[in-house]
Amino acid sequence: MSIKDIQNISYDSFLKDFKETLKSVFYEKDDIQKFSQVRGFPSLVFRDIMAKKPLSVAIPTEYGGRGTKVKECLGILEAASYESLPLSLTFGINIALFLEPVAKYAKPEVKVPIFKRFLEERNMGGLMITEPSFGSDALSMETSNTFKDGKYHIEGYKHWQGLTGLADYWLITSRKKAENGKLGRDIDFFIADNQDPEQRVIVDEYYNNAGLYAIPYGNNKLDLKVPENQKLEGSSTGIKLMLDLLHRSRMQFPGMAMGFIKRMMDEAIEHCNNRIVGGKNLLALDKVREQISNIQAAFTVCSAMCARSSEHSGIDNELAMDQVEANSMKSVITDMMQFSAQTLVQLSGSSGYKEENIGARGIMDSRAFMIFEGSNEMLYTQISEAVMKLMRRKKVTNLFDFLSTYDLTIKSSEFFKELLNFNLNMELPQRKMVDLGKIIGRVVSANFVIDLGVKGFRSDLVSECITSLKHEVTACVSSLTFQESTTLITDYKEDSTWLNLV
Repeated sequence: MSIKDIQNISYDSFLKDFKETLKSVFYEKDDIQKFSQVRGFPSLVFRDIMAKKPLSVAIPTEYGGRGTKVKECLGILEAASYESLPLSLTFGINIALFLEPVAKYAKPEVKVPIFKRFLEERNMGGLMITEPSFGSDALSMETSNTFKDGKYHIEGYKHWQGLTGLADYWLITSRKKAENGKLGRDIDFFIADNQDPEQRVIVDEYYNNAGLYAIPYGNNKLDLKVPENQKLEGSSTGIKLMLDLLHRSRMQFPGMAMGFIKRMMDEAIEHCNNRIVGGKNLLALDKVREQISNIQAAFTVCSAMCARSSEHSGIDNELAMDQVEANSMKSVITDMMQFSAQTLVQLSGSSGYKEENIGARGIMDSRAFMIFEGSNEMLYTQISEAVMKLMRRKKVTNLFDFLSTYDLTIKSSEFFKELLNFNLNMELPQRKMVDLGKIIGRVVSANFVIDLGVKGFRSDLVSECITSLKHEVTACVSSLTFQESTTLITDYKEDSTWLNLV
């Protein structure tokens, strides 16, 4: 497909062609069951997929791409995740963690060769933030940079970067090192071209990741010299640039979740419709219908999040301050991905325990989504901290009173009034902060669903989804208000061997 074809073809035709290619390579040229159990992507499969230039959706039109429209990016992610979650994550890494930041923050003369190589040579890019000693504590990273003779010398160690050893470009984070050896508080972003010997990342070790087999992860040693113009420049600080980047990425998680959840739902409905037990199919069982209806609710929530993200998370918008919305999207939808896969496996009976079963693979593949880019427990805590800060500022202690006027929950809060009409303890322990974050995240999600219903989405799916979310919030409120707490006993081995007591 030529650059001219990329820009002239309608998005519907572009997406249809891409979907047909996925079905062709996964079901005609390769055995999808075997494919999912090996490390890496088969070269011929990946070649045929990339020939359709799916990453062109994240490249501006002036550089030959389709224009960085979020709707188009999410559509590609959805199509890929219906067939292969690792493939969708590969695209997600490239789009949200490399191409969009480059499009927004890189210098024009640097963008030209990068976008050209992505379009013509099927290059890929990733992001390096995490370090072995500093996982989610990114602000304490020890990777450093010093400037000399027109180049930045970057030294450090990074790990768990998706596409380790495979990406052609990297966005690398580091802190400025002063002459006395101290590291600055702000974070700098640099583009490194792995084809340049001076900018090459050295892979020290590859991990045997338990899921997402197709994506390589590992340890990376950095000793690079990067030209001055390959530093990203934001409007203010590097920390705000990082927040803008990460929040935009979290708001695009629903794209990767969309196809995956739909596939779990389709597989569950098909299996339970065809599986006959006692003269009836499994769909005749009330509990089975409830389980699948909860996957269906996840499908509705994800659809609503995709619609919201398409309107709000483009590179023209500044998202550094959108913590509650971004964290709600990422944490809620990844919880739902894992639930959907677990439900499919349970409904599939013994066949769900086969390694090649799409639900079984989905459990391990989707589990990582609850951990990377901030574990869900951490993100739920951050949601609570942000909301409680606003409540203190407004001198409001009643949770419903606040949510009924908060822009992200103003439409949905009424559905949860009976559950949330209580005064909130403003000195919650961290475990309760997680419970509160789960509650707020689901009320925010309900607000997205209501907006989707106004746009014309099926009203029965919307109403059933709200009911499902109320059920989840009820459980979270029960946990939040439960007064007793458990305590970890670290010296448990003393007097705790049952064999000695019988």
